[in-house]
Amino acid sequence: MSLEVFVCRFENGEPVALDMCAAREVLEPCAVAGDPETDFLLVRTGEREEAEVYFSGATDITFHRFGGGGIMDLLAALLRRLDAVLVVPGGPTVIRRDEDRELLPVSLRDEWATVVARTGAEIGRAIRA
Repeated sequence: MSLEVFVCRFENGEPVALDMCAAREVLEPCAVAGDPETDFLLVRTGEREEAEVYFSGATDITFHRFGGGGIMDLLAALLRRLDAVLVVPGGPTVIRRDEDRELLPVSLRDEWATVVARTGAEIGRAIRA
């Protein structure tokens, strides 16, 4: 996919910083290339699926040009570890539990679909829907 998705965390409708050390612990075992100056990683799963990952700022991580079950499983692990949500521009916001809806900004709650997805397969279905 050439779609970009954003891993974010919210409290009281406001973005909060992600634990980037924890994020790197999840992603770096799959990294095949990177650039510390631009905070970029190219990750690859055992299924030879790839994603470009950008540590965009303190409050989000961007996945670009990604696809496949292995990358979706990696995204699911990252969301779990960071207690984060996945924002899909023009698509749903993927949350891990129903109560996470209350943490989202009003614009995400009211203007876009919100889908509960915990596994890579569920996340993949939510993005494609």
